[in-house]
Amino acid sequence: MIDILFVHPNASKKIYQDLHKKDAAIEPPIWAGLLANSVKSMGKGAAILDAEAEHLLDSQIAIKVQDFKPRIVCLVVYGQQPSASSQNMSGAVSAANEIKKLNPETFILFVGGHVAALPKETLKNEPSIDAVCTNEGVYTIRALVSDKNFRSHLDKINGLAYRDFENNIILNPYNHPVEKRNLDTILPGIAWDLLPSLKNYRTAGWHSWSNKSEKKPFAALYTSLGCPYRCSFCMINIINRTLPGTEITSADSNKFRTWTPDFIIKQFDFLAKNNIVNIKIADELFVLNPNHFMKICDLIIERNYKFNIWAYSRVDTCKPEYLSKLKRAGVNWLGLGIENPSESHRAEIHKSGYKIINIVDQIKMIRNEGINVGGNYIFGLPNETQDSMLGTLEFAKENPTEMANFYCAMAYPGSPLYSEAKQKGIELPSKYEGFSQHSYETLNLSNDNLTASEILKFRDKAWQDYHTHQPYKKLLLEKFGNKAVEQLEETTKIKLKRRLVDG
Repeated sequence: MIDILFVHPNASKKIYQDLHKKDAAIEPPIWAGLLANSVKSMGKGAAILDAEAEHLLDSQIAIKVQDFKPRIVCLVVYGQQPSASSQNMSGAVSAANEIKKLNPETFILFVGGHVAALPKETLKNEPSIDAVCTNEGVYTIRALVSDKNFRSHLDKINGLAYRDFENNIILNPYNHPVEKRNLDTILPGIAWDLLPSLKNYRTAGWHSWSNKSEKKPFAALYTSLGCPYRCSFCMINIINRTLPGTEITSADSNKFRTWTPDFIIKQFDFLAKNNIVNIKIADELFVLNPNHFMKICDLIIERNYKFNIWAYSRVDTCKPEYLSKLKRAGVNWLGLGIENPSESHRAEIHKSGYKIINIVDQIKMIRNEGINVGGNYIFGLPNETQDSMLGTLEFAKENPTEMANFYCAMAYPGSPLYSEAKQKGIELPSKYEGFSQHSYETLNLSNDNLTASEILKFRDKAWQDYHTHQPYKKLLLEKFGNKAVEQLEETTKIKLKRRLVDG
């Protein structure tokens, strides 16, 4: 018997437009894998349907769901970046609607950052959803699958918001997130055996450049959950929330937990045994606690694994003494949250976690150890002007990194920026895909100096300017060869259509 079927939806076409064909990564659904393994560890029946990896339409998802005959269908609404839950609601809701059409009696549960931020609003707007988890959902889901008559006992399950028989929306007391000391046992890794072959997954083009441009197979995993910082643009910690109220944001829930290195190395052992080279460590911050990540590196080095790893670091947490060991462990890419080179803007968005740092020196230091740098920039933050956006672009072009992401400031539900935008009456997306950085419906934040359209138009032009800039292309040619440059040139031919800009 399948007690619960975890479904990873497929909204890639809406979210990425033509980039979904070859450029956007297809990433293993980490949270679906973690939740499924948690249920399996209890002796309960779990399965995963990854609609994105199997390229399924919503109607096909509905048919396959019925084939499983699950007691509960759980749509796991996370994304390839921690702030991507809202944009993936588009595919999840479409799938839920089709599942209900085929079998109205199916019990549909949602879990993810968006529903944790907006549990009542989600249930009010989406009649196909029966219940949502109000934080990460681990203990809530374990309680549901343990109760054969859960439909009659929904009021007893903490961490759940649901619609009762009279169509009232009920918000139960919050559950607590899994404590660090219990991660190894309550969330015992990813249920790799329930996923499609890892040959179905592909990494981003730039990540593959350090692996002879081979994108497949590809795996991703967490070694930690959450983040100790309170950045205004990020909603990642909203799944740690334990308190109700629309005023509660991710900044109030900054909980950071790590699996033990001895546990994590078993995940890497599995990947090495299955000849997986491309690996993303999806932690919001991998390079943070040296007692954690350095020990993991030691264990990888001891085994002489030859991985091509991509991981994340803050600019101010990456220290010289870490880099040699990271490189020897196979960390070929570090994504840095540069966001904005202006000290005043960085101080505003990073709040109490801000530290003065020389960004250029940090980039050089990382590159000198043979690690490639992914620079992440944000346009349109509060108080930003046309001149300051231009200054960010010029900084990026003068200090090219092997990869660069350009984002617009977005008010993701659960983030402090979302709360501030609601208070100020700033227009927010009416469609889920409006929270995507790459969709036709993208609706980023405006500010006192710039309209949302002006910011989005600048972002798209800046991305094109940077990636066609000759010094950048020369850098790629020297480091990765012709194939990387050819891939980049193919990508720059794809023009995103924007309702906000194109009218």
